[in-house]
Amino acid sequence: MSTELHLVIGNKAYSSWSMRPWIAMTANGLKFRETVICLGQDNTASEIKKYSASGKVPYLIHGDIRVWDSLAIIEYLAEAFYDKPWWPTDPQARAVARAISAEMHSGFQGLRQNMPMNVRRSHPGKGAVPEALADIARISAIWTECRQRFGAKGPYLFGTFCNADAMYAPVVTRFKTYGVALDPVCRAYADAMLDHPALKQWYADAAKESWVVEKYELA
Repeated sequence: MSTELHLVIGNKAYSSWSMRPWIAMTANGLKFRETVICLGQDNTASEIKKYSASGKVPYLIHGDIRVWDSLAIIEYLAEAFYDKPWWPTDPQARAVARAISAEMHSGFQGLRQNMPMNVRRSHPGKGAVPEALADIARISAIWTECRQRFGAKGPYLFGTFCNADAMYAPVVTRFKTYGVALDPVCRAYADAMLDHPALKQWYADAAKESWVVEKYELA
């Protein structure tokens, strides 16, 4: 069985769900092949369907194993490559990291809908409707609690970089794009994330993309 890792993702300017496993895999030093499919095109659905029956990205191929959905992918990788620091080792910290990752996965629709991801643009103040602001307040509370309880050994939510940081990476980009004001604790965390080599590489790759999808540009 081939052991190659192959990650199918949406283009990096816009695809928040794709960013999560890509950032986690890159931060953990995994070698993988990537296939990038541009979102918002006439052939996007058919191109994704070549790989994913769900019609969505990201999609991971590892030999005969197929995994879809961001959270499922990083959980699979944590089992397959168990020697790497995907989750905090402390049981209490690990439980919180999984809980806030699940909350990110299932929630924050106000933020998603009103401040869509676009790492190539700057729209300060745009999308600051009550629903988005409520989500921002909750996310800020999560970040503050994690930093204060578990962050003593490094600049990330649980000190060292883990899957929870990968799950919140697209939020960091949204806060940058939309000029969201943050308190000092959250600002320091967001700055540390933006300075992470994996996130910097994602931004660099997005800047090289030629695709422009108007519905994401005008959102």
